[in-house]
Amino acid sequence: MKRKEFLRKGLTSIAGLTAVGAMANQSEKSTVNVVGFNHLPQESFTSGNTVLHKAQSRGHANHGWLDSHHSFSFANYYNPERMNFGALRVLNDDVVSGGRGFRTHPHENMEIISIPLSGDLKHKDSMGNEQIIRQGDVQVMSAGKGVFHSEFNKSEVENVQFLQIWLFPNRKDVQPRYDQISLDSERRKNRWDQILSPSMNDDGVWIHQNAWFHMTDLDADKSLNYDLKIPKNGVYLFVISGEVEAEDNTLSQRDAFGIWDVDFITIKSKRKAKVLLIEVPMA
Repeated sequence: MKRKEFLRKGLTSIAGLTAVGAMANQSEKSTVNVVGFNHLPQESFTSGNTVLHKAQSRGHANHGWLDSHHSFSFANYYNPERMNFGALRVLNDDVVSGGRGFRTHPHENMEIISIPLSGDLKHKDSMGNEQIIRQGDVQVMSAGKGVFHSEFNKSEVENVQFLQIWLFPNRKDVQPRYDQISLDSERRKNRWDQILSPSMNDDGVWIHQNAWFHMTDLDADKSLNYDLKIPKNGVYLFVISGEVEAEDNTLSQRDAFGIWDVDFITIKSKRKAKVLLIEVPMA
C-alpha cells in the first residue's frame, strides 16, 4: 500500500475513539460535554520526505478537566493531512485535573503507550491490572482482541501530564497484554535511551510492531546521530522541552518533525532539551 493511501485509511479499524465518550470525573453519574476543538493547519508543512508539525498546529480540545493537544486527527479534531505518520496513529499531549480521568472504555487492535511527564496516573483494566504509572515510567498495553481500561489522576489536587501514543500493530487479535517499567533518566544524558522495541529481550517495553522509541536529555550544543533500525522505516521527533535543530529545522517545545527514506538523522540541541524519537514502519 502506498503511503498516501495508508494515511487516508488511517481511521479505519479503530475502535478506541469511543474513549472520548468515556471521559468523566470520578462520579459515574457525571455528564461530559464535548467542548469542541481548534483546527489549526498553519505551520504544518510537508516537503519531499519530511513533515514539520509545529506545536500550535496541533488539534486542541479543552474539556475543563482535560486539556488535550492532538498531533494527529483524533475525536472531534479531523485533518486529512494529519491522519498518522506511518504506523504512528495517535500522539496526544494530555493534562488531567486532580481527581479526574477517563472512565472505563474499550480498545482493540492497537498498541497503546503512556509516558507520564509529571504526576501519577491510576490504571485499571479488564486483565486484572491495577497500577500507578509515575513520572519516569513507560506503560504499554497491547489491546489486541479487546480490552477495557480506565485512567485517573492519582492526585486530588495536582494536575497530571502525560503523552498517550497509539501505534497500529503488525498482528491483529492478539491476546491483550500489559507491561510497565521505570526508566533511569541518567541513561539518556546526551545519548539515546531505548524505551520500547519489538523484542521482549531488548531494552524497554515491547509491542507488536517493528517500532523503536528512544528518549534523550541533551545539554546545550550537543549533537546526536540516530541510525534507523530498518531503512524503510521513518522517524518522528517530538520535542518535549527545549530547542533542537533537525535537517535545517528549528524545533521548540512540543514541535515535531518526521522524515523517511533516510538511513540516519542528526539532531543538535540549541539549548537544553528533552526529545522523544519514534521509529515506525511507513507502510
